[in-house]
Amino acid sequence: MHADRLARYLRGGRPAGGARGQHGCRDGRPPARSVPVLLPGVLYFALESLVWGGGMGFYDPARAGRMPARAYLLTVGQFSDIAAQEMHRVPGADLDLAGVLGGGRDRLGPGRYETLVCPGTLDGVPVLTFTAPWGLDGAELNAPSAAYLRVLAAGLGEAHGWGRRRAAGYLATRPGAAGYWSAAAVLAALGGEAPGP
Repeated sequence: MHADRLARYLRGGRPAGGARGQHGCRDGRPPARSVPVLLPGVLYFALESLVWGGGMGFYDPARAGRMPARAYLLTVGQFSDIAAQEMHRVPGADLDLAGVLGGGRDRLGPGRYETLVCPGTLDGVPVLTFTAPWGLDGAELNAPSAAYLRVLAAGLGEAHGWGRRRAAGYLATRPGAAGYWSAAAVLAALGGEAPGP
């Protein structure tokens, strides 16, 4: 959801606070449009991030709930190159999207972000993302790092207008974070309360 984080995928480079950089896309132009969305399903944290340390964010579209997200209008090539970077592949080839567009889901490999998901459409355009092939029930939950929580909270603020307190309350209740992070601890990691909704 965080625009600067997306920019690293598009243009390359290391995100602020991150341990690793991104290759960038063949087409580094910013998205033509971005809008806040609520996707059916839940956010959970699992495994270990090489960029942020701690658990990585995953999407389980089969679970009851609504997950705040941000939809970016990208080209097929940009989406393919962003997905390739998360799949630990070198960007440069367009993905075959026929499977995900036809069936709503397509597993391209066994890796953690190698499953494409289409949870619906927006103004007639398919909404696409990628996640793990397993859902929440099969996940090795792991608490996210403070650095990662800061990026997610910044994205919630940018996309949905959430203040730090609301973002902290939401993130602390996500599976993987719940039981490790309290809302107060997340809020402190975000720098405390700030003006806003």
